Amino acid sequence: MKIRIIPTVMILLGAVVIPASPQSPVAVKGYSISVFAKGVTGKYTAPDSIAVLDDHIYIGYGDNNDPAGLDGKSNQIVEYDRNGHVVYMYAVVGHNDGLKVNPYTHQIWAMQNEDANPNLVIIDPGKHHESVYTFAMAPPHGGGYDDIVFRNGKVYFSASNPALNPNTAPAIVEAKLAGDMVEVTSALDGNATATNVVTGSSVILNLQDPDSMTLTSANDILLDSQGDSELILLHSPGTGNQNVLLIPLSSPFGVPQADDTLFIPSDEGFILVSDTPADTVYMVRKSAFVPGTAYTAAVGAPDSSGVMVGFVGGLDLSFGELTPVVTGLQSPHGMAFVKTHGDDDDQNDGQCKAN
Repeated sequence: MKIRIIPTVMILLGAVVIPASPQSPVAVKGYSISVFAKGVTGKYTAPDSIAVLDDHIYIGYGDNNDPAGLDGKSNQIVEYDRNGHVVYMYAVVGHNDGLKVNPYTHQIWAMQNEDANPNLVIIDPGKHHESVYTFAMAPPHGGGYDDIVFRNGKVYFSASNPALNPNTAPAIVEAKLAGDMVEVTSALDGNATATNVVTGSSVILNLQDPDSMTLTSANDILLDSQGDSELILLHSPGTGNQNVLLIPLSSPFGVPQADDTLFIPSDEGFILVSDTPADTVYMVRKSAFVPGTAYTAAVGAPDSSGVMVGFVGGLDLSFGELTPVVTGLQSPHGMAFVKTHGDDDDQNDGQCKAN
């Protein structure tokens, strides 16, 4: 989803004046925020997705390149240590968006060209080796693929930028590697039947902007349909117990558009969030996080001047409410959690490991 950023103005929300972007971000009481990493002009800019493996953080930089890959340019995926020092850089052909750690192989999966012409690069970080995979067929929804989730030995992609309205094509696909190709089958159609968690009513979906995905603490798939301002929870995919829930989003800044969501895996650590147009990745700390709680990167609804407030909010899955803990961001996108208590197991972006 392309989000328009307007120069600084002030937004009046009730009795509280909220500074609009660009602005130094501000954390609410109990949280703190500082810079973890910044882009480097001429080398890598516009940070987006973030993945965490052991002590290292991988950040995909989009460089504002064509999200359909038609410009033929490459992006950098930059590997950092926990202190924000650059360790290594990987170049991938196309516009990187999805970036996740495979918890079974400890490889990095990078998806390119979320609008069309997708390709997948699998990185072996131990050998600094990249393998490129193309798709066996054109995406049936007419767009590309974006985010990645690993669950119970299977891998799923979000089917982004659909060309259909109503969207009757897959919104989530299950993917399998076959040689140097990727084969996909539908795991959730864009017009699936779902239950609205707020009203309890049954609805027919029309997912126009499938984007980020993650696993909940209950090992369900949570999909963000960004432009639709809603989350889709897919329970027990591919089984007779599969169930779909629609979670409409709300916030103090009006109906927001969300990007990444993460579920806290540990009480000790910090959140990383990329503010793409600010060319900055921030570190959000708290004295003690509550494992299982969810945080979402989002942008509030534009006011009459077209200004939107970027923020990170605590997510209530039962009602879709986002309660801001950081405001003053421009357009936050990628999120990840980094443990700091000495547990060096694969952290996988706050995703739950498969049972």
